[in-house]
Amino acid sequence: MTTKNQAKNEPKSARKAKKPRNVVVVCPRDENESPDDACARVLTAPSLQAAATIQQWEGDDQEVNALAKELTKQIARVNTGDLGRAEGMLIAQAHTLDELFNNLARRAYPNLGEYINAAETYLRLALKAQSQCRATLETLAAIKNPPIVFARQANVTTGPQQINNGTATSSRAGEIENEQSQLSGSGNELLPDGSASALASAVNSTLEAVGKINRAKIGRG
Repeated sequence: MTTKNQAKNEPKSARKAKKPRNVVVVCPRDENESPDDACARVLTAPSLQAAATIQQWEGDDQEVNALAKELTKQIARVNTGDLGRAEGMLIAQAHTLDELFNNLARRAYPNLGEYINAAETYLRLALKAQSQCRATLETLAAIKNPPIVFARQANVTTGPQQINNGTATSSRAGEIENEQSQLSGSGNELLPDGSASALASAVNSTLEAVGKINRAKIGRG
C-alpha cells in the first residue's frame, strides 16, 4: 500500500500513470445525427470493442478512447492495402507460440517417469502451441504470396429457354427440296427414266382383237 509521503516522493510521470482509467466513451455526433444514433454507432464499432477488451486486460492506466483512436488508424491502413502491421503481428505471434511450445515441452520431460499425467498435459499443450504457430506462419505466407486459383468456366443458362421446332422443321424441309432440285436439274421435275417410259407404253397401248381359237372337235359317244 502506498502512503502519502511515498506518493509525494514519486515522480510526476509515475503518479499520472496510476490515475484511474477512463471508462467514459466519447461519442462525437455527425451532422443531423441524434445522440442515441451517435452512441450506437460508436459503441458498435470494432475499434471500440477491441479497445475495451485491451483496457480490461492491460490495467487501469489505459484510456479507452485513445486506444479506439489508434485502432481506427490501424484499420484505415489495412483498408488502403498496407498490411505491414498485420505481417509484423503474425510473425511476432509465431515466435511467441514457438516459445510456448519449447517451454511446455521442456516442462514435460521431468514428469515422464513418475508423473505421467502431468507430462501428458504439458505435451498436449505444447503440441497445441506448435499447431497454432504453424497456422500463424501459413497465414503469413498466404498474405505475402496469395495462392492462384484456377477456375473452369461453367456454361450455366439462367431463365427460360425458347425452342422453335416449327422453324427448324421448315428449314429442314427446304434443304430436302433444294437437294431434290439439284438432283433433277429443274424446279419440280423428276429425272427421265427409260424403263418407266416402256412400262407406261405397254400399259396404255390399245388392245387388239384376238382371233378365234380353232379347237379340235371331240365327238361324244
